[in-house]
Amino acid sequence: MVLHEVAHGWVASRLGDQTARSLGRLSLKPWRHLSVVGTLMLFVVGFGWAKPVPVDFSRLRPLRGGLVLVASAGIAANLAVAFLSLLLYRWLQPSPDGGVSVVLHVLFQVNVVLASFNLVPIPPLDGSKILMGFASRRAQLLLLRLEPYGFLVILALLYFKVLDPVIAAFRWAILAVLGWAVP
Repeated sequence: MVLHEVAHGWVASRLGDQTARSLGRLSLKPWRHLSVVGTLMLFVVGFGWAKPVPVDFSRLRPLRGGLVLVASAGIAANLAVAFLSLLLYRWLQPSPDGGVSVVLHVLFQVNVVLASFNLVPIPPLDGSKILMGFASRRAQLLLLRLEPYGFLVILALLYFKVLDPVIAAFRWAILAVLGWAVP
């Protein structure tokens, strides 16, 4: 999650918004990204989050392209970690019951799920920001109006398992690409 958030801030910094940099949020130190509630939820319900890196989207140049790139950066970071985990697993060929094998497998799976989940186009998830970069002004305003309630919408959709097929479809696509990319 730390790499995911740092990636957002780093790309925003490269595109003109120095907010994350000025707040010291381009750090790989986990406590800089720690969300107390998100961490507690991780242990209580198995689902948590880090403190989002602040981005002032109005400072990004180009604005629409910057929005898409910043939102995609976190997902790209998750995919990079998943890809490297899979590559190491296949390169090292650790024993299936060994600790290295388990760690690489978990790292791979967690990052594929994080990327898949973040692709869902419901605010405040990254997928909604990517969609905003391509959407009409009217659709952007609709997504912005949904954002204050998005977290509750996401929790309800997760509880009723409505998002399961959407996340599974993204996961399948990612696994197909990663499986193709690494022999």
